[in-house]
Amino acid sequence: MTAIKHALQRDIFTPNDERLLSIVNVCKAGKKKKNCFLCATVTTERPVQVKVVKVKKSDKGDFYKRQITWELRDLGEVDAKDPSKENPEFDLHFEKVYRWVASSVAEKNSFISCIWKLNQRYLRKKVEFVNVSPQLLEESAPRGEAQSVAGGDEDALDDYQELNAREEQDIEGMMEVCEYAISNAEGFAEKLSRELQVLDGANIQSIMASEKQVNILMQLLDQALSEVDNIEDKLSSYEEMLQSVKEQMDQISQSNRLIQISNTNNGKLLDEIQFLVNYMDLSKGHIRALQEGDLSSPKGIEACINASEALLQCMNVSLRPGHDQLLAVKQQQHLFSDLRDTFARRLTNHLNNVFVHQGHDQSSTLSQHTVDLSLPKHSPLHRDLLRYAKLMEWLKNTQREKYEGLSMTYVEYMTRLYEREIKDFFEVAKIKMAGTSKEAKGKFATLPRKESALKQESESLHGSSGKLTGSTSSLNKLAVQGSNSRRSQSSSLLDMGNMSASDLDVADRTKFDKIFEQVLSELEPLCLAEQDFISKFFKLQQHATVQPPLAQPETEETDGAITSKVTPQSEPRPSLSSEKDLVRMMMNKIFQSIETELNSLIALGDKIDSFHSLYMLVKMSHHVWTAENVDPASYLSTTLGNVLVTVKRNFDKCISGQIKQMEDVKISKKSKVGILTFVTGFEEFAELAETIFRNAERRGDLDKAYVKLIRAVFMNVEKVANESQKTPRDVVMMENFHHIFSTLSRLKISCLEAERREAKHKYTEHLQSYVINSLGQPLEKLNHFFEGVEARVAQGVREEEVSYQLAFNKQELRKVIKEYPGKEVKKGLDNLYKKVDKHLCEEESLLQVVWHSMQDEFIRQYKHFEDLIGRCYPGSGITMEFTIQDMLEYFSSIAQSH
Repeated sequence: MTAIKHALQRDIFTPNDERLLSIVNVCKAGKKKKNCFLCATVTTERPVQVKVVKVKKSDKGDFYKRQITWELRDLGEVDAKDPSKENPEFDLHFEKVYRWVASSVAEKNSFISCIWKLNQRYLRKKVEFVNVSPQLLEESAPRGEAQSVAGGDEDALDDYQELNAREEQDIEGMMEVCEYAISNAEGFAEKLSRELQVLDGANIQSIMASEKQVNILMQLLDQALSEVDNIEDKLSSYEEMLQSVKEQMDQISQSNRLIQISNTNNGKLLDEIQFLVNYMDLSKGHIRALQEGDLSSPKGIEACINASEALLQCMNVSLRPGHDQLLAVKQQQHLFSDLRDTFARRLTNHLNNVFVHQGHDQSSTLSQHTVDLSLPKHSPLHRDLLRYAKLMEWLKNTQREKYEGLSMTYVEYMTRLYEREIKDFFEVAKIKMAGTSKEAKGKFATLPRKESALKQESESLHGSSGKLTGSTSSLNKLAVQGSNSRRSQSSSLLDMGNMSASDLDVADRTKFDKIFEQVLSELEPLCLAEQDFISKFFKLQQHATVQPPLAQPETEETDGAITSKVTPQSEPRPSLSSEKDLVRMMMNKIFQSIETELNSLIALGDKIDSFHSLYMLVKMSHHVWTAENVDPASYLSTTLGNVLVTVKRNFDKCISGQIKQMEDVKISKKSKVGILTFVTGFEEFAELAETIFRNAERRGDLDKAYVKLIRAVFMNVEKVANESQKTPRDVVMMENFHHIFSTLSRLKISCLEAERREAKHKYTEHLQSYVINSLGQPLEKLNHFFEGVEARVAQGVREEEVSYQLAFNKQELRKVIKEYPGKEVKKGLDNLYKKVDKHLCEEESLLQVVWHSMQDEFIRQYKHFEDLIGRCYPGSGITMEFTIQDMLEYFSSIAQSH
């Protein structure tokens, strides 16, 4: 660094009459590292100018050049960033802020110290130093390397002081008076010395003349001191008087403070009394409504609601500290507790009576709904009970135990009511589904509906779990009660349950679909209405958690004073995770028979016809989808979802049953096979399924079933074809795959497009195979002859030289051709037609298709023979005994004759 300083001094500053005092190696903060030097300099000429110069190395050589020069007087602030830590960064505030990073902390400190000293000497502390260590700012600190560079010049600068403006003016005036001041300095100095001696003498005389005045001044000072002593005495007497006044004022102030405290206490006491009166006072009208209010009339219910809300506000008021120790407050709390218990007891008894009364009234109207396959509506009951919803909310917040007791009572009575209604409803649905006679239905409609009979019938209907025989026989007993032949009627219904799908027409299945849809349509609004009522009446909206039981104050009398203590109502009860779970629990209890009855109805429908599972899957899926859109977690959605699993399982059993029937099929050994029964069965299933599943939500289940069925059909068709003895394998494959291809092409089932193409391929493949195998070699000797010709050519014999072979000369060829005149060919084709006719069935009408394919194959062979004759026997003039036109006439005449 010393070498650099000398180089800079020599090359840059000496030519400009400047001295370099300090230098620091820096680069700009936050940018690419481009080093430069900041130099602190002073001029050698008077007056001294202090500068900060930025020097940068030239890009074209190794010499340095001056880049930017700032006057030190333009420097406003030096920011060293951190006075306690060693930080190489610092800022210089000129016309803008320049941020630098020094190569070392020592260089930075040396440079800042030099700037501070220059500021002290030449700028009268104009520059501000921020975040600079105090050690650097001490003027007595040892001078650094920069001062050693300046040497004696800087010491000489310390003794030099600039003249101020007044001194400059005085010197100029003196020099103007003495004209030879500049030309004869020594004479001017002597004159000034003489004048100075004259002035000193005058000053001494003036001082001596002023001694008398000093004595006079001392006397005046003594007088002033005596006056001060008098004033101090008076001030002391005044202070004693003021002290007395101060004591009296302190007494007055203390009295006023006590009066103010008393007023404040009285005001606070009044506020407390007003608070208790305003928030713990219940009007006589509210008390009368809680004790004697009419809970059956709308006005009485409204009065009770207002009174209960007022009572709850009084009981829930937040008492301030100490209020619970007041006797009046304890008495009022005791009154509130008595009113709460009394009204809760009255409300509970009244609602219990309402539940019981409504349950008995509804049971009398059950019979009028059973004939029409509809469920009674409970909207009047809900409408009447919803008037008590706010009172139930009050009971829930104050008497949790009674609230839960009421909810259990409601669930108990409604469970009985709904169980009777649902059982009657499903009994009628099963009878309609089983298809009993109109006369039997009329008798059933006129039967007396007694509760004991319903119970016995329900037990007989559901007693045998999973056995439909018992349920169907009990249905017959209900339908034809009073007849003398129970066994015959039960067996007739059993026979109906065991009927195959082919014995039931579309009308029966449509009727079943309507009944099942009506059952679901009746159950859905019933469950939704009941769940909505429970949520509103019992205030079980979707809140976070169920509130714990409220603590109840108990009262006891001690020494004539009534005190209260808070004890829990009862031992802790298990809390539900949410009120939503409580709604679901109540719904499960009330409608506990719905899922069982639905499963029983589904089992009956599946027993009557396994294809009913298709209808039930579509209907049930639609209702589940609708219920999930309304509320995915509702009771209806959950229950129908569970039943849907059973329906899906029955649907899978139906598909498995179809596949099992395919695997168990047996064919007759004496008759031709024709179209297999399971192929037509698949056609019937597909036509029915496409009608049922049009725009259905569970189309994916059907597509999976299609794939299983069609693969089973393909596999079992091949199995039957391999086992067939009467009908050729190719015929069985050709006819059945043609039927499958026609069915899939007509129904246009997108998921079976690959199977449709496969069926077409198998049909075409086996048609061609059957044609080739049946047609065989109608010109057998001619075939053998030309096979030999082709063998010679394959061995390397030239085609035109084949006629020179002994076994294949022209005479041998003519001999073979004469053995197949047109008459013999026609006879052979006629026998072939009869054989094909015996193999093919009439349902598919493939005889003409097969006959036309045989015609094409025969013509192909004929053209092949002619081609070989033309290539191997050129110019021989040998031709067949019949032409292609003759063959076309043979095939046409044979087809027309049959």
